[in-house]
Amino acid sequence: MSDRKKVTVSRQKEYTRGVPHSPEGKQTTMTDATTNRVEVYDTTLRDGTQAQGVSFSLRDKLEIAQVLDELGVDYIEGGYPLSNPKDEQFFQEASGLNLKNAKITAFGMTRRKGIKAEDDTGMQALLGSAAPVVTIVGKSWELHVRDVLRVSEDENLSMITDSLEIMAKSGRKPFYDAEHFFDGFKDNEEFAMRTLRAAVNGGAKRLILCDTNGGSTVDDIARITQTIAETFPHVPLGIHCHNDSGLAAANSIAAVLHGARQVQGTINGIGERCGNADLITIIANLALKHGFDVLQPDSLEQLTKTSRFIYEMANMNFRDNQPFVGSGAFAHKGGMHVHAVQRNTETYEHIDPALVGNSRRILVSELGGRSNIAATVPAKFGLADDRDAQAKILQGVMDMENAGYEFEAAEASFEMLVRRILGGTWYKDLWSLDHYRCVILKRDAEAPNTEAIVKLAVNERVNHTVAEGDGPVDSLFKALSAALRDTYPHVDNIHLMDYRVRVVNTAAETAARVRVVIEWRDAANGSYFGSVGVSENIIDASWLALIDAIEYKLLNEQDKNR
Repeated sequence: MSDRKKVTVSRQKEYTRGVPHSPEGKQTTMTDATTNRVEVYDTTLRDGTQAQGVSFSLRDKLEIAQVLDELGVDYIEGGYPLSNPKDEQFFQEASGLNLKNAKITAFGMTRRKGIKAEDDTGMQALLGSAAPVVTIVGKSWELHVRDVLRVSEDENLSMITDSLEIMAKSGRKPFYDAEHFFDGFKDNEEFAMRTLRAAVNGGAKRLILCDTNGGSTVDDIARITQTIAETFPHVPLGIHCHNDSGLAAANSIAAVLHGARQVQGTINGIGERCGNADLITIIANLALKHGFDVLQPDSLEQLTKTSRFIYEMANMNFRDNQPFVGSGAFAHKGGMHVHAVQRNTETYEHIDPALVGNSRRILVSELGGRSNIAATVPAKFGLADDRDAQAKILQGVMDMENAGYEFEAAEASFEMLVRRILGGTWYKDLWSLDHYRCVILKRDAEAPNTEAIVKLAVNERVNHTVAEGDGPVDSLFKALSAALRDTYPHVDNIHLMDYRVRVVNTAAETAARVRVVIEWRDAANGSYFGSVGVSENIIDASWLALIDAIEYKLLNEQDKNR
């Protein structure tokens, strides 16, 4: 072990305040704050759907539940069965899922004021969900009891106790979500503590402390969590943070270091307002930085894949700079950085990216030198010691970046640049374009109709195809694929996933160049790659990105037969 690693491990042990580290792969039963096991409670299917623009179908929710179970999540909160028919149906169908690690959890509020728990429709809906675990959210802030519920303090406490008690007596495992707990504790500590005692009296198996408004700081979370852990040593604590101050992950980790043994959040931190605590970041930090027993053995390697799966299901763009799993999390651009990483990866990487299923990327740009080129060009080209070829490629990169190109998210276009510079067996024209054309027909009160025409020659055979699509780019892609399919069937394996456009030289106004970046998925191996095109014409910029992606895919298929 290097001196650096010895110091890091020593500091981690000191910071975790003597929390025991279990042997690798060993699962420990969670009892109190002395155990090394931390439960993961995922609320992507409920809290996550409160994010702006996020909506999961019933089939989406069932598929996500299975992916979370494979990741090793302990609890999957499926929703509130009384809120809508989709959530109610989810619990019915989820009971038939063959889950190996997770328990499906139903979420609901305390009984209504003045009504017996057994007569409350919300209580009946939770019991009817057949979920083995039920999380009840109650008011722990006197402000909410007075101004929102408008009930007496004693009635609020009875609502908490009665709601948990009916779940416990029915054989369910009841958890208590202490909503706004940290704000409530700072406002009236005595009342906040009474609400937790009411939950314990009702049979709560977990007390989850919630920073619902997301305004607490790390020192608030640490101090208050430790106080609750010392007051209720025999009831495991959970932490549920929102990200309104940008501290949700840090607050969640602080809570664990001071006694919590369950973390709640969503994959990628999706949620209303500024989002929930990002379980991806929390899990990686707890496991790799603090040595806690989280998820299941080897689960960490699935973090990147799971993160990107949820982004796709939520129809959201990947966050390149997302810690641990972002495509830029282990990306190196500056020449000095690249040179150092090639000698020792620890110089600019805090962990091995493979631990979380991610990979190192060397970015090519005018800021880098030949070190970037040597590290970025795939080994199959054999350019590690060819300084002349490296210099030509570097010059090509600088010339194209000067014209508005960027290759950081466009590995397909970068490889095509390399192939065209090397020539020979590495590049040949797969087709000869005669022309392409896009026609957009717009009638009043009707959606526009787009038609693309492509005429090209493949092996001296002329193909003339027409296709309709959702806009000119989709239409061109379909028409070009149709023209190539008979000769190059692998073209059907690539699918357009994301399309981004940006003006490069805004001073030119309407004559400005635009840069189009397209993200693709290769269905043959599940990989993702990007391509880029630049032109004063947005359609032509899109066309350039399209042909780079298709040539990249087809030439790589041909490489396999070399």
